[in-house]
Amino acid sequence: MVLSTLRSQFPTLEQSNDGYPLCYLDTAATSQKPQSVIDAMAHYYRFDNANVHRAAHQLSARATSQYEAVRDKLRQFINASQREEIIFTHGTTESINTVANGLTAQITPGSLILIDSAAHHANIVPWQELAKRTGAVIKPIPLTKDCRLDINAFEALLTEKPSILALSHVSNALGTLNPVKELVAKAKQAGAITLVDGAQAIAHMIVDVQSIDCDFYVFSGHKMYGPTGIGVLYGRFKQLDSLSPLMTGGEMIKSVSFEATEFNQLPNRLEAGTPPIAEVIGLGAAIDFIQALPTAEIHTKEQKLLTYLQDELENIGDVVLYGAHKDNIGAVAFNLADEHHQDVGILLDQQGIAVRCGHHCAMPLMQTLGLKGCCRASIGVYTNKADIDNFINAMKSVKALLL
Repeated sequence: MVLSTLRSQFPTLEQSNDGYPLCYLDTAATSQKPQSVIDAMAHYYRFDNANVHRAAHQLSARATSQYEAVRDKLRQFINASQREEIIFTHGTTESINTVANGLTAQITPGSLILIDSAAHHANIVPWQELAKRTGAVIKPIPLTKDCRLDINAFEALLTEKPSILALSHVSNALGTLNPVKELVAKAKQAGAITLVDGAQAIAHMIVDVQSIDCDFYVFSGHKMYGPTGIGVLYGRFKQLDSLSPLMTGGEMIKSVSFEATEFNQLPNRLEAGTPPIAEVIGLGAAIDFIQALPTAEIHTKEQKLLTYLQDELENIGDVVLYGAHKDNIGAVAFNLADEHHQDVGILLDQQGIAVRCGHHCAMPLMQTLGLKGCCRASIGVYTNKADIDNFINAMKSVKALLL
């Protein structure tokens, strides 16, 4: 794929806002979709619209074939050992809830759950609910002053023999990269079940779940150039098979009587009801799109752009960056002096710049940083230097207006 023509594959980016060309720097919230993903979903609805697994007619056969082919693509994409380890959900949030709910019977009062202090709410609240049900105890892993996980504090917590470790691969708010392979290995030695939230990592780096060696890895399609409403739960077969289903009914059953129900085998056992078929097919197209990219070239381009973004923000003056490191992935968090982040975001929007403002579903992290919120600029494969320059020029005008 030629990088010079890459941006043209994203129709949303062709528009203007109030006379300004759209500068989309909110990919960490949701990525834009290439035409190939849009076309794949439209083709399903136009020609193959039928439920999967349940009918003898040709439409259903075609839909089922396309649907299950995506499971095989995902197995290869993240290097799972078998296709049954890939569970379709509606997003990262449902994936984590499926695990947290499914582990209820395995957790006893006083069990320790360790959580990344920079975690998204979706990787905090389900564990809090699990703790309420079981009497488990939650402890956050502290951060260092530069917003990385404190490895010494983590190792000290491991001496308490945690039952569960829940990590972010990449912080959605800050873009900081966690050494998940190292942390998972240490946690496993302590006997913990490990889950990694890969929602912010999956579109920016090669993910090998067998190399990471985690028990569960979760992510969403809409952050990797796919549709909303589709997510993935990877789990080791033995761990997945031990989970109590979050939802029951439909395709997840093997037999039902009024006396008893027997659940189906994986992956069906954890996929109750009619699945998001068009979204799964769209996710398959997104995987094809990603795999057609020159991976090393894209990674180098994104890292250069992120470094350029960090440096140019600092050069403006009166801009505070949070957790900014050269190995960050995809996002930069910042504030303009003491100005309210929402004011900055609105003024940027008036110049065609789309960034995220708020607590980024990471309120505990904001509390740690002593903030009510901040702005976040995030990039994708379609971001170019002109986007960064337009953003920086807009920030300069915002600074001139507010300070």
